[in-house]
Amino acid sequence: MSSTAEIEVSFHGARLCVPAHAAVTAWLKEAYENSAKQPVSEAPAVGEYWEGQGGIYAGFIRGENGAPGWQLIVPTHPSATNDNIKWGPYNVDVGGTSHTDGRTNTTALALLGDEYQAATWASKLEIDGHRDFYLPARRELALAEVNLADHFVKGWYWSSTQYSAYGAWSQYFDDGGQGYASKDGTGRARAVRRLQF
Repeated sequence: MSSTAEIEVSFHGARLCVPAHAAVTAWLKEAYENSAKQPVSEAPAVGEYWEGQGGIYAGFIRGENGAPGWQLIVPTHPSATNDNIKWGPYNVDVGGTSHTDGRTNTTALALLGDEYQAATWASKLEIDGHRDFYLPARRELALAEVNLADHFVKGWYWSSTQYSAYGAWSQYFDDGGQGYASKDGTGRARAVRRLQF
């Protein structure tokens, strides 16, 4: 499609010409935002399977700095868990990663390349028709541990939150502790997805 192509819309005798690129971009943005929205009244109780959403409802995560929050969903499909995966390169500082927003972390890490194995793996998952999975941030994992610990194998799970150039935050599913694990080791990962209202 040419960047100079236009779309013409007629409505009640008025004519509007819009650059095709702008119209398609606006339409895709609206379609994406609406696909991720669902009325709050349809959310199940915490710990119950959310029909059509591919997993169990873990609870609500508040956004940072006044940003909107989201409903966290932990998938039940076996492919949403990886028992032996690396976080990413050791002795590499990827800059600030969010303690709350795993989706933003995952997107940024996956864009850095396949050596960020856990984030890349999570971002490529497709389960029950959903392709918006990500590696949770440390606070998202903490919520999952509080509300859904019995749905996780006991042990450490990677978060998408970097601790330093040498380690990343991890969540222990048993006693609820958080700490950091060395990036040059392998560990367990569990992908999640979200709905935003």
